[in-house]
Amino acid sequence: MKFSGTHLKRYKEIATLLWKYGRSDLVQKMDIEKEFTPADPAAPGDPATKPEQLADDLEAMGPTYIKLGQVLAGRPDLLPDAYLKALARLQDNVKPFPYADVEQIVMTELGVRISKAFSRFDEQPIAAASLGQVHSATLRDGRAVVVKVQRPDIRRQIAEDFEVLTEIATFLDAHTEAGTRYRFATVLEEFRLTIQQELDYEREAQNLITVGKNLKEFELIQVPQPVPDYSTRSVLTMDHVQGHKVTSLSPLHRLDVKGGPLAESVFKAYLKQVLVDGIFHADPHPGNVFITDDGRIALLDLGMVGHTAPVMQEHLLKVLLAVSEGRGEDAAEVVITMSEKREGFNAPEFRRQITQLVAIHRDQGLKHLNLGQSLMDVSRHARDNGLFVPSELTLLGKTLLQLDEVGRVLDPEFDPNASVRRHVGEIMAQRMRRNLSQGSIFSTLLEMKDFTTHLPGRLNRIMDTVTNSELEVKVKSVDAKMVVDAMQKIANRITSGLILAALIMGAALLMRIETAFQIFGYPGLAMLCFMAAAGGGFWLVISIVIQDQKSRKKLLGP
Repeated sequence: MKFSGTHLKRYKEIATLLWKYGRSDLVQKMDIEKEFTPADPAAPGDPATKPEQLADDLEAMGPTYIKLGQVLAGRPDLLPDAYLKALARLQDNVKPFPYADVEQIVMTELGVRISKAFSRFDEQPIAAASLGQVHSATLRDGRAVVVKVQRPDIRRQIAEDFEVLTEIATFLDAHTEAGTRYRFATVLEEFRLTIQQELDYEREAQNLITVGKNLKEFELIQVPQPVPDYSTRSVLTMDHVQGHKVTSLSPLHRLDVKGGPLAESVFKAYLKQVLVDGIFHADPHPGNVFITDDGRIALLDLGMVGHTAPVMQEHLLKVLLAVSEGRGEDAAEVVITMSEKREGFNAPEFRRQITQLVAIHRDQGLKHLNLGQSLMDVSRHARDNGLFVPSELTLLGKTLLQLDEVGRVLDPEFDPNASVRRHVGEIMAQRMRRNLSQGSIFSTLLEMKDFTTHLPGRLNRIMDTVTNSELEVKVKSVDAKMVVDAMQKIANRITSGLILAALIMGAALLMRIETAFQIFGYPGLAMLCFMAAAGGGFWLVISIVIQDQKSRKKLLGP
């Protein structure tokens, strides 16, 4: 694999990272060891390389890799628990950038100095993330807000990083078994689109408005709303939520929080977002979920949202119900239906693994089932058996996995599976009402109008064709003679059965008529009919048995 001089430094950093964490096989496939000497003397996969070091390495490589670490922190199907915990700190513990850069970016984006736009603007950020940081401020009218400012020159850095990552991913897909299984280029493209959306703060502002409107019925949930006049592509101003992160609540504070109703409300809200609204907050890790001072749940950072089309919503609902009720076979069938099959897909093994997975959880008690973890396990088994599941299923699994953590912090006894079953009826009713919207009704009426308008002309053409003897019916058959012979045998057997039944009925009626001709003291004609029916029935049974044996021998061969 050849490297351009512009990106050689970044290639070396990535190769060093792969080398340190036990993927020297990929480095060798890339034929990269001739281009560099690993900067870290540790041997590939050295046990001394701690998970915490991976988080430090990704942070040192820049915003793109910090974001990659954040995504990996929510993927237990890809990394062991120790690495997930180590990478979790990247979700809300990133080094901030200088305030001078903040001033310059805000002035460039809003067109005025900070002192003119805000009566107060704190220099010290209250949170710093991979793509931006948040400052507390107050508008001139006294409204408390927070201002999210994008990191300087972040778009150029990310674009350059993705050029390198795309080349490596494409090469690995074409030359390694891991690439064939995981489709690195496809996963990377989805990751790139996600980051592009997060870099557009105007899109995030619209997400806040949309999700806030969709969740308006939930009194215990708050979505901060943006200030449009103070928001641009790189600066987002929104309501200031007074509260604390869910995970930072003290045991004493938890006594004052109604954890059960909050957990139930949050889980129901996410089911509605995914299965009804079609847009959902896709990053509800504990750093993005706050307990407000008035005892509500606030959902923050809607830069990353997931979208589900109506057909995908139905598939996801079926999978959720099957897993939550312990029906492994049904879950496997739905996943197979909604996924893309790779050559060599092992359907029986996949069904066996999913059935066994769900059965184990069912035996342990559905109350202790982690729904998000189960969906991630289903995705992992699908990938291992040559099935590419839609990204929506993986994203839903990650979201529910993070949501499960939030729910158990709020209420350790909360049962998400029971919540799914409790709310499925209401969700189905909401889906039906949504399908019966004004737009869908008008669309149906237009289709009916088109049908009725063109129906007379179509019927006239059909009648003219029949009148002129031009109507043709074409039937394709693999072996027409075989089909005709089989139909004839069926007709013969049915006819024989009807004749025998008629003989029996006739004999029964003749038994009431006294005649001089008798057999065994009974009317002779009736007895002859009975004997004919008995003989015919015996012959019919024998012929059926003989014919079936011949057909079986012909099918099995000599």
